[in-house]
Amino acid sequence: MSRAAGAVTGDDGQARCPWGMSAPEYIAYHDDEWGRPVRDDDALYERLCLEAFQSGLSWLTILRKRDGFRQAFDGFAIEKVAAYGPAAVARLLADASIVRNRAKIEAAIANAKAALDLPDGLGTVVWRYADPGAPAPRTLTDVPATTPGSTALAKELKKSGFRFVGPTTAYALMQACGLVDDHLADCFRRGAYALPT
Repeated sequence: MSRAAGAVTGDDGQARCPWGMSAPEYIAYHDDEWGRPVRDDDALYERLCLEAFQSGLSWLTILRKRDGFRQAFDGFAIEKVAAYGPAAVARLLADASIVRNRAKIEAAIANAKAALDLPDGLGTVVWRYADPGAPAPRTLTDVPATTPGSTALAKELKKSGFRFVGPTTAYALMQACGLVDDHLADCFRRGAYALPT
């Protein structure tokens, strides 16, 4: 797929971001979830974990394993995951329904503990970096990998004890959870969700 590609019209007549056209899982994720505002702490924690697990892999791999992740990590309930010990790590390392990477598993547990320690909750921290005024990208080339906001968010999360959260992962979280609207200008989902100003 060319980075210069703009929105692509599918068989259903809807113009979509080109990345959202390659597999049924991508179409569903693009149309129903990506860019929709997420404020719940556990839901944000899930997205943060999945973005970290995706590092170095295809997002499609993560989408296809998502149900396995949810089952393995107790629905990404922060309080439950924060209580995981060595036995849980061993269980997760043996679970073929998820990505079995010790560093990422241990980061997910550490991040749950860090999220519990945030006085105002994960949602309050993350949503301080919402950027509703970002211009509409016309092509994939116009979509950044990082922004000053994602760099600042990653820095704040790391300072609070989070792991596997660099500026690129933080920006992917911002895109996925509606802190920015990076649907392309001609995509039918562009502007579908009201962002706070």
